Amino acid sequence: MTTLNEHNAKVVVLDFLNALNTENFDLAKEQLDENMTFKGVMGERTGADNYINDMKKMKFKYNIQKLFADDHEVSVFFDINMGEKTIFSSGWYTLENEKIKSIKVLFDPRPLL
Repeated sequence: MTTLNEHNAKVVVLDFLNALNTENFDLAKEQLDENMTFKGVMGERTGADNYINDMKKMKFKYNIQKLFADDHEVSVFFDINMGEKTIFSSGWYTLENEKIKSIKVLFDPRPLL
């Protein structure tokens, strides 16, 4: 059974990814904690402003394959269209006060190198 927290966490992450897909970066930023952290294969960022500024440049598109939620954590398998390449990836989102506090993304970077 889905708890209210799981439901809210799913909604926040889906709103975030949909906002990135439509390049509505203001709405995407609303889903982020101001001091959020991002850790990925190619680097790390701290702060919602830094993260969104990078997303504005990269304009990735996310095709969600599967989403799992457990209280304040959401895991997503997705294909990320990075321009010339689409890479199967996994994202782990942790939320605090209904905002994304941290994002960790894993993928095989070899096609990009």
